[in-house]
Amino acid sequence: MTSRSRNHSRLSGGSLVSIPTFSSSSITQKRAYAPPSVVSTDDATCGTPMWMEKGFACVCFKPKGSYRRMCINLTPSQEARLKRLKHRMKVNYEPSRSEHREALRALWYAAFPRKELHDLVSEQWKEMGWQGRDPSTDFRGAGFISLENLLFFAKTFSTSFHNLLKKQGGKRATWEYPFAVAGVNITFMIMQMLELHSTKPASLARSVFIQMLSENEWAFDLLYCVAFVVMDKQWLQRNATYMEFNDVLKYTRSQLEKELIMEDVLRIEDMPSYSFLC
Repeated sequence: MTSRSRNHSRLSGGSLVSIPTFSSSSITQKRAYAPPSVVSTDDATCGTPMWMEKGFACVCFKPKGSYRRMCINLTPSQEARLKRLKHRMKVNYEPSRSEHREALRALWYAAFPRKELHDLVSEQWKEMGWQGRDPSTDFRGAGFISLENLLFFAKTFSTSFHNLLKKQGGKRATWEYPFAVAGVNITFMIMQMLELHSTKPASLARSVFIQMLSENEWAFDLLYCVAFVVMDKQWLQRNATYMEFNDVLKYTRSQLEKELIMEDVLRIEDMPSYSFLC
């Protein structure tokens, strides 16, 4: 039985848990979805993001062959990018908001461009690997950014996205991981790994990522795409079963942390596993 036919529970941080549901408004017309770049920092749904003292951060610079940790003043651009990312991490999925519904519909048509979506609450969503008829219930773990990550993946690396969605390539397990719910868990895992809400840089990987973010506002979304293909590759190598998802996710986090601090990795695109993306 595959993830398309068995999605009655979801993975949260690698653990199987049941989750509450909340109502979702349906729409009948397609609308254009604005990409994550237009998320407003004035969004009233998330309040003031937690973050480090204004304009100040400790980061690790990576001149070739060495690391150098020092405290610096962030430029206005760097400060704004970090603040926007922290804001995105605080936004919950709200089915009452038209832009959120539009993003969910956009994800459907990115995944199934030739198949009409009947409603935002429909049995069709199980085909993508959601828990049930209403995918909005699965965003509780990581919020709206987890939907943005999936949509970014679908639009930026369409071939890789569809290969993983359709479970193409390699010897697949009898009990497959549910694609969409796995994606939400990957977002949550990266948020934990980077500890971006911490006021002190607790890990080298976190500090390096902040530097990468200052060079590319989409660093988090790109790292998400890398994490997804690393997770799937490990799944295949282990010939994993559905209940081993937690172990596979732990390996994925470990691999990302190792690659982020490699000597020649100055951008997400420099990570060895980035080459897995089509």
